[in-house]
Amino acid sequence: MSEKILKFRWLILLWGLTFAAGCAGFKAKIPMETNSVDPGTAVTRGEARFQLLGSPISPGKTLPSVNLVDATTMKDTDLSKERGAVLFLSIVPSIDTVVCEEQTHYLGEEGEKLPKEIRRITISRDTPFAQKRFAKEAKLTNLQYLSDYKEGEFGKATGLLMEKSMLLARSVVLVDKKGIIRYIQVVPEITRLPDMERAFQKAIELSKE
Repeated sequence: MSEKILKFRWLILLWGLTFAAGCAGFKAKIPMETNSVDPGTAVTRGEARFQLLGSPISPGKTLPSVNLVDATTMKDTDLSKERGAVLFLSIVPSIDTVVCEEQTHYLGEEGEKLPKEIRRITISRDTPFAQKRFAKEAKLTNLQYLSDYKEGEFGKATGLLMEKSMLLARSVVLVDKKGIIRYIQVVPEITRLPDMERAFQKAIELSKE
């Protein structure tokens, strides 16, 4: 068989694999963590340990009243006053890092299967301008982005503010239609993703209540 024919067949194979991967949808490349620690305890990044500062939230309570800045409108938003929708809060240290970007892509792309009654929200300490740029570049404008960039008040009020870095701990918080916290996962090792699929399933259950 000639070298030209072999190259042609190899190119066809590569094209087929690329097409199949594109049709398969977004798949996480970073491991998902099934375990959780409590807000107000500690998380790790490799050998480094970070105490979580602030007043810990817990299931059965309402979110604390804190203003976050909406990256689209630049207006203050207090999630404790929201009612009538399930809030899926995907909390990340910084959207411009690999794991946080993947977590946000997962929420934006795989989260399309969630009912419309579920509001998908990304919260970080990035500036609203950085969040808005990220949303546009990543083509993830279907999410709401809220910034805790000023004083980290949301982090302090939830027990999710990491000492030293003063960034938010990687976590997922679900709030039901009545404004009650129903689910929390704080990822113990922040280089891993939250268990997004388990959170999706729980959010779907809450949307039916």
